[in-house]
Amino acid sequence: MAVKIRLARRGRKKAATYDIVVADARAPRDGRFIEKLGTYNPQTNPATINYDADRAFYWMMTGAQPTDTVRAMLSYRGVLYRRHLQLGVDKGAITQEVADQRFSAWKDEKDAKIEGKRTGLDDAKATAKKAAFDAETKVKEARAEAQRQKAAALLAANAPAPAAEEATEAPAEEATEAAAE
Repeated sequence: MAVKIRLARRGRKKAATYDIVVADARAPRDGRFIEKLGTYNPQTNPATINYDADRAFYWMMTGAQPTDTVRAMLSYRGVLYRRHLQLGVDKGAITQEVADQRFSAWKDEKDAKIEGKRTGLDDAKATAKKAAFDAETKVKEARAEAQRQKAAALLAANAPAPAAEEATEAPAEEATEAAAE
């Protein structure tokens, strides 16, 4: 019996989540399975992968074949690297302590990289939010200034023009005085 580690689709239309399952290769995609290893949610950034690493490692060591997508996820999370190291231990190329040390070093580096991506995305989101707020504030200030100018122009147009009449009368008086002399 061929055993596969694959995804079983769950969730609603256009918002799929998946179960990572071990199933007979002849079983339907969403049908009968042997064991559920975890879940995969591609809707988040980075994608959320929750699974039992020990059971996935067990099934990989017993010969279960992962599909391409699951192989990429298991590689991303270190199950394939752990299997590679265990095969080296079984052949006698390295000791179990060295294999465990290499895997823990790789795991720490990978976790730091994932956390760096997560914080980078959070920082980018915060920066974008601040830029949008600044742009909105600038537009708000421009609108307020335009309204102030419009109100000032309206006040100037509605204000009585005695200052303007006096200004026109003063040159006329000077002109009459100059003509009289």
